[in-house]
Amino acid sequence: MFVVHCQDKPGAQQVRLDNRAAHLEFLKANIDKVVMAGPVQTDDRTGMVGSVLVLDIAERTELDALLAQDPYAKAGLFAAVTVLPYKKVLP
Repeated sequence: MFVVHCQDKPGAQQVRLDNRAAHLEFLKANIDKVVMAGPVQTDDRTGMVGSVLVLDIAERTELDALLAQDPYAKAGLFAAVTVLPYKKVLP
């Protein structure tokens, strides 16, 4: 399992909006691997500035291949992507 934190490029809100429907369809098509997913919001919660995904995937190579197919990644939305191995304990 992995936690993925994606930070949007500054000023890329329109790129996010333009690719949001395709991104959500991509996640739905891979729902068997998605533990949770959602946007990181601005402090005032009026905009989106990134994404957090928890994915139930055993191997980093499989994760990297999946992330490369994400429409957001293909559109160049992210300034940085941090991937951390994760172990769910609760609930």
